[in-house]
Amino acid sequence: MHSWNHSPVVGAANWGLVGLFRFDLVAAVTGSKFGEVNAISRIVYILVLVAGVLAAASIPSIAD
Repeated sequence: MHSWNHSPVVGAANWGLVGLFRFDLVAAVTGSKFGEVNAISRIVYILVLVAGVLAAASIPSIAD
């Protein structure tokens, strides 16, 4: 499994934690407060976006 395949999991876990506990995992890891964005968190969010698009494109019914 390629490392890109893990990024959507990070995104899903982060949004699940936000929804359930109002805890932003990416903000905690990058030293931000909930809802704040810094350069590192922006990079993480962009990588998760790219990985999500690549994962969606790899679904046969979407890729056709």
